[in-house]
Amino acid sequence: MTRAELLAFLRMHRLAVVSTLHDGAPQAAVVGIAVTDDLEIIFDTLTTSRKYNNLRSDPRAALVIGWDAEQTVQYEGVADFPVGAELAACKQVYFAAWPDGPGREAWPNIGYVRMRPQWVRFSDFAQTPPRIEEMTLP
Repeated sequence: MTRAELLAFLRMHRLAVVSTLHDGAPQAAVVGIAVTDDLEIIFDTLTTSRKYNNLRSDPRAALVIGWDAEQTVQYEGVADFPVGAELAACKQVYFAAWPDGPGREAWPNIGYVRMRPQWVRFSDFAQTPPRIEEMTLP
């Protein structure tokens, strides 16, 4: 799978399950996502949420994106919390995918998370044999 194919697949989906860690125990939540040209995943969440605080403590996380037509991406990476010009660029990408996003900016305790990929696996179980491809990313 090329980066362009992966980007197209990720952008076809608006939701992901993010898995974070708290005291060694996994916690999962559904988030609305947007994807940058660099395969970064952007989402907003309340800074009072478990996932946000978990990522502040341990920025490693995994996401699962898709399952339509038995195709999915497993995405592992590291989260950060952009500020300044980087935050503005992330919001631009996020708001393009989620036009209602600017309305949430006024919410108390809203925060933005950027996930940078380190490892990705694309799986297509609708074909025989299944197509499974992995990518390690910088």
